[in-house]
Amino acid sequence: MSSSSSSKLSFFKRRKGEQPQFYATVGEGLKKVYREKLLPLEEAYDFHDFISPQLNGPDFEARPMILLVGQYSTGKTSFIRYLLERDYPGLRIGPEPTTDCFNAVMYGEQEQVRRRRRMELKF
Repeated sequence: MSSSSSSKLSFFKRRKGEQPQFYATVGEGLKKVYREKLLPLEEAYDFHDFISPQLNGPDFEARPMILLVGQYSTGKTSFIRYLLERDYPGLRIGPEPTTDCFNAVMYGEQEQVRRRRRMELKF
């Protein structure tokens, strides 16, 4: 590794005698680590110009989203059921294709299912 790239990565190392830092929330810790450690690296290599824009506060504070994609009957719905530790409204599990559209499972004060028309993609 060249000395210039070695010096750019040196900020990932903890200095001798430096104590680990603790944060009130995971989001707070992620923001600090991103700003102090990753952002300078992204800027040094023009990451924001070619790959993805810089992350901001809302990126760390937003609720996480997970996308499950796969062939039918491979366990996607069962996995969601496992994570929630219960069934949810609109749940359908079977050996044949049971879901022909996107489903969003979100937290809310009351259980409900909102039906939307299927979106058709034309090429």
